[in-house]
Amino acid sequence: MGADYLEQDVVATGDDELVVLHDVHVDRVSDVADRFPRRSRSDGRYYVRDFALAELKALRVYERMEADGSTVYPRRFPGRTGSFRIHTLDEEIELVQGLNASAGRVAGIYPEIKRPAWHRDEGVDIAPIMLEVLERYGYRDKDDPVFLQCFDADEIVRLRRDLGTRLKLIQLVGDNSWGESATDYDRLQSDDGLAAVAAVADGLGPWFEQLYTLQAGKPASSGLTERAQALGLDVHPYTFRLDSLPPGFESFDALLAFVIDNLGVDGLFTDFPDVARRAIEDRQAARKASQ
Repeated sequence: MGADYLEQDVVATGDDELVVLHDVHVDRVSDVADRFPRRSRSDGRYYVRDFALAELKALRVYERMEADGSTVYPRRFPGRTGSFRIHTLDEEIELVQGLNASAGRVAGIYPEIKRPAWHRDEGVDIAPIMLEVLERYGYRDKDDPVFLQCFDADEIVRLRRDLGTRLKLIQLVGDNSWGESATDYDRLQSDDGLAAVAAVADGLGPWFEQLYTLQAGKPASSGLTERAQALGLDVHPYTFRLDSLPPGFESFDALLAFVIDNLGVDGLFTDFPDVARRAIEDRQAARKASQ
């Protein structure tokens, strides 16, 4: 589909294996409640950390669901159907590298360390394990086709200064209301916060809605992209979806045009890489033709 990088959200199992899942819960993407009805925690959620890899491998994986059981994106693959399984990080990397070999091109990987402080409270330090896996598959240096990302600003500092990784690091930016980490994302977006990020990371991964405001109903830059790039940070916003447009945009084409032409971001996360690729190439061709 023309993607330059493939993202892997990574969490740890009860036996300290790394698996690729959207977050630390497994109940809204699988049949875990049917197979292990007594294994939820007091909040009613089922946590990856409470299952061994072999147990997780027995689950059927579905399109992500809401709390009420409805499908988050109903126009995508039908919910609660198919025979998909959970991948380990090793398996995911082997798949990407195998596809690279057969396709004759290099797509990089873009793994995310999910909630490292939470994992440490659960008895596992996920970052060194991930670095060991990446090293084993040849991802060691800044020039290798990998970005390593995390929402936790302390973990980004630790990865660079304590664990000594030379990989490209991306500081993800959430909203404080999400409870993603102890990081103050409002402060992180200040000039001082961005300078601190630039001292250790290579780029910023903001939520797209942090990059623009609506003025008289029309989108305009919030200034975050420009301030981050002025410090030498790449800007890779998330997540661009054809079936979930942000406020102020009537079409996916209009959204991409604003991001490419007005903001000038360095990359973007999308669930529709083929559509985004075509839009980018069409705009590049149009510029070349007009020169």
